[in-house]
Amino acid sequence: MFDGHCALCSDWVDFVMARDGGVFRFLPAQSELGEALYAHYGFKSGDFDTNILIENGVARTASDGTLAMFEGLRAPWSWMRVFRIVPRPMRDLGYRLIAKNRTRIWGRRETCRIAGPDERARFLG
Repeated sequence: MFDGHCALCSDWVDFVMARDGGVFRFLPAQSELGEALYAHYGFKSGDFDTNILIENGVARTASDGTLAMFEGLRAPWSWMRVFRIVPRPMRDLGYRLIAKNRTRIWGRRETCRIAGPDERARFLG
């Protein structure tokens, strides 16, 4: 799940789709299903400061979710797993700094990122 109005988050989806060989599916957090999953996993509605990777029924957030997604990409991107040696609190501090400033730096889209005709199978909801 990602903030569909965030330019950085939408660009991240594009980046992953171009490199994951069809592994991941995407869902804007602002969708009906996204809101339901936010509630199910105990996240605050409307607080989209983290991408959420749901893997085997477990929600992975912040740097943990992002690194797990990098690990699902083709090399050399999968090599980002090396950053797991950095303690999670330190990784998450950097993640939160970017998340807090993402719309100020990268901007905000007026409409939510939606799937194009050739991407529909990759999007849920």
